[in-house]
Amino acid sequence: MEFAYPLLATVAAYLIGSLSFAVLVSRSMGLNDPRTYGSKNPGATNVLRSGNKAAAVVTLLLDALKGWLPVVAVAWWGEPYGLGDGTVALVGLAAFLGHLYPVFFRFQGGKGVATAAGVIIGFQPWLGLAALLTWVIVAYFFRYSSLASIVTAVFAPAFYLFGDRVAWSAPGVMVLSLAVMGVLLVWRHAENINRLLAGKESKLGAKK
Repeated sequence: MEFAYPLLATVAAYLIGSLSFAVLVSRSMGLNDPRTYGSKNPGATNVLRSGNKAAAVVTLLLDALKGWLPVVAVAWWGEPYGLGDGTVALVGLAAFLGHLYPVFFRFQGGKGVATAAGVIIGFQPWLGLAALLTWVIVAYFFRYSSLASIVTAVFAPAFYLFGDRVAWSAPGVMVLSLAVMGVLLVWRHAENINRLLAGKESKLGAKK
């Protein structure tokens, strides 16, 4: 039975992560499906290309929330059920994978930036702040959401190591979860990287 609770928490986190809010919010607000225009990515940045800033903001917040909620739920209430740091890291990764490969949307999901941000904030608020500042600084100076996301994904595990002395002596599940998310985020941005190198990547706020 001791293995049942971590498994249930992980499955629940994946199902929550599988809610594609870019599609759901667009439908509820009478907008085109974000999988049919721009980058065809069901995420807040592509929703912004519809010209509806409110829809993009709502999508961003909800995508972040579905990453944050499973993590803090386990961290706050999981101890009586034997759910420790390992399960916290696992549900965060599961929610992120749910966004990338949503069971409710034929496993065709987004790139996971907002959901990863929610997971990171759930892990450690200061880590979320460091990641957010990194994203904002890169996005402000270069105007590329993809570049900001890639840089943040690479730096997040390092931020955790520098900010948590325990992690130095025993880099464990949190760092591993952050590293896996970072690798997947960079991989999901492969096309963006090619466009960046070719000088063809769309800047923030641009419509397609």
